[in-house]
Amino acid sequence: MHQTIAKSHCQSQRQRKLPAHLVVCLVIAFSFWSKAAMREVLKNLVDGLSVQWTRLAQYWKVPNSASISEARAKLGCQVMRQLFEQVVRPLATAETPGAFLGGLRLMAVDGTLLDIPDSKANARVFGYPGTRFGHQAAFPKVRLVLLIEAGTHLITDALICPYRMGERRRALRLLRAIGTGMLLMWDRGLHSFAMVQATVARGGHYLGRVPANVKFEVEQVLSDGSYLSWIYPDRKSKKKGATRMQVRVIEYTIDNAQQPEQQQSYRLITSLLDRQQFPALLLAEQYHQRWQVETTIDEVKTHLLGRKVPIRSLKPREVVQEVYGLLLGHWAVRSLMVQAAQLEGISPLCLSFTGTLHVLRRAVAKFQVVSPDELPLFGVG
Repeated sequence: MHQTIAKSHCQSQRQRKLPAHLVVCLVIAFSFWSKAAMREVLKNLVDGLSVQWTRLAQYWKVPNSASISEARAKLGCQVMRQLFEQVVRPLATAETPGAFLGGLRLMAVDGTLLDIPDSKANARVFGYPGTRFGHQAAFPKVRLVLLIEAGTHLITDALICPYRMGERRRALRLLRAIGTGMLLMWDRGLHSFAMVQATVARGGHYLGRVPANVKFEVEQVLSDGSYLSWIYPDRKSKKKGATRMQVRVIEYTIDNAQQPEQQQSYRLITSLLDRQQFPALLLAEQYHQRWQVETTIDEVKTHLLGRKVPIRSLKPREVVQEVYGLLLGHWAVRSLMVQAAQLEGISPLCLSFTGTLHVLRRAVAKFQVVSPDELPLFGVG
């Protein structure tokens, strides 16, 4: 953290009550105590140090909200972004249950929206979603596109952007974190020739759902019921004989036991052409691991936030700063779950996210038993 702060040139020039590294911790801690005011979060964050301060007859006055806001503005958002990029990575090992398929690490990509305060600055930068009859939405929204390790729910990369920027274009940028040995899954809203081409160019494999309006010609039917076909950049390119890529198409339906007349049809395309190692039924079953990304989004929006307006900040830079703090808070909880699961030899998905969050909240104070010479780092002494 200290190296990231130093590189960003926001290190405090003199000792302050809110040095940069404490502000970083505070922004992350917003997600642990999301319903508390900023000063209350700061009190919770440093509560364990009060024993040391009392013993040394010291007193640290908690800064007011204006001072906290000023410190956040001084910190900016680049430190949080760089810290996120340095910290996050896939953590599943070959022994992690359900994290790999045929030696390929299971990854998923999807997006979501977060409400942000209705300030003029936020509205100008992030924008409102469209509504029927020309009405304006209650809050501006920030778009968040996430890359998830399916077997651990870890967010391994993310992009924050205005509402008007679509998920598909942002998802293409997230392919920077895809490489050899990965199988990327996406829903039909992210399907495109560019996604297929870019994933393969990065050395990864893909398993994606296709919209109903996309048609494929059957080139060769395989023994497991799947078939080989081709994907083109667009219809005009197909007619002109432009560059094409071979895909394997898997079609199936899921019956509703309670309402047999309602069937859900799926069409998947994949770069995994070996039907012996990756039979169609196996890939169809595995595709539904993609829904782990929905669970991850729920962890972020419901369990970590739980506020009517999830983001607190009235200014765009602080919005971005806070969202990266939220992502780092989720990483802290989930990486702890991965470590605990590895010790027991079970899947991290067997553990309770909410329960781990409660444990982490209680542990913050207990891990603050520091030596007296470390107290000046917090502006004490």
